[in-house]
Amino acid sequence: MQTPFLRCTACDRTYALADPVWRCACGGLLGAVSDPRFDRDGRRPPTLWRYREAMAVLGEPVSFGEGMTPLVQVQDTRAGVFYKLDYLFPSGSFKDRGATAMITHLRSIGIRQVVEDSSGNAGAAVAAYCARAGIACDIYAPAHASPGKLAQIAACGATLHPIRGTREDVAAAAMEAAGASYYASHSWNPFFFQGTKTVAFEVCEQLGWRAPDALVLPAGNGTLLLGAHLGFSDLRAGGVIDRLPRLVAAQAEACAPVCEAFRQGLELPVKVQKRETLAEGIAVAEPVRGGQMLRAVRETGGEMLTVSEEETMRALRRAWRAGVYIEPTSAVALAATERWLDGNPGGTVVVVLTGSGLKATEKIVELMSA
Repeated sequence: MQTPFLRCTACDRTYALADPVWRCACGGLLGAVSDPRFDRDGRRPPTLWRYREAMAVLGEPVSFGEGMTPLVQVQDTRAGVFYKLDYLFPSGSFKDRGATAMITHLRSIGIRQVVEDSSGNAGAAVAAYCARAGIACDIYAPAHASPGKLAQIAACGATLHPIRGTREDVAAAAMEAAGASYYASHSWNPFFFQGTKTVAFEVCEQLGWRAPDALVLPAGNGTLLLGAHLGFSDLRAGGVIDRLPRLVAAQAEACAPVCEAFRQGLELPVKVQKRETLAEGIAVAEPVRGGQMLRAVRETGGEMLTVSEEETMRALRRAWRAGVYIEPTSAVALAATERWLDGNPGGTVVVVLTGSGLKATEKIVELMSA
């Protein structure tokens, strides 16, 4: 059994897991390398930390008891469809998966102050877990982000920096600030993905230790997409499953740099002119791991689908009427699922619903009165 370590995806340089790095000296992206192990006796507490031996992080968990979100079957004549209710996390989004793993690790190696940039949900998750860990944090977010998300970040004690401009301007400001701190980025930091990959472990266990035929999810920076790919790959490497599910990534038509690259057969995201969209949580024009996102979907024989604003709104209203109170970004995955099932009926399909409607109350009130 090899000791887990970090490896650069660009130059193959390696680092010890305890090294306080978030990217390679060459500027490349880092990934954790380990031999995953799974305890399947089912007697551990129902949190994502039941998969501790498959998570390449150090330290005692910084936790609110998160994980094992419900997997609920819904009626559909085309396939066995399940909703994975990942909006039911302590901070209201799936980003808690990454935050609990990353902040656990950072506390263990002595990091006491961090910087993060976010459109809202990742910042709220990092702020919450930093509060739990006693780590100071500065969160950079778009000034036009959901007021509820910005309030949540500040309420947890983080220093909030509202930035006017694009989502890319926000990332640049955080990157500059990280020069005097540590960049706890949900896009760059390899330990965040050690948490998001647990969505695959949970889905697999909830289905009786088998993989679904397809997993549909929204994709912006790719933290959930790449986490799912990593998690199912770990399950296959650990001998739990013998195949990967087809990953179906959904983006809004208004900002779809990875989907457009997929359509054109390219290896890197294309340049796009981002437009206003209901799906603010995935409106990322320049995802730093875009190439990895494309490879993950292609390796599984999956698909990348763009969704119109009208399709998103219809899916959102259907979800609400069914008692599933999600924020608009989550509805992108539901809309993509409709198109996917029309062309790929049969099997087991899991749709990951990522953010709570309570995150976007002001916007939802506006939409319901329109």
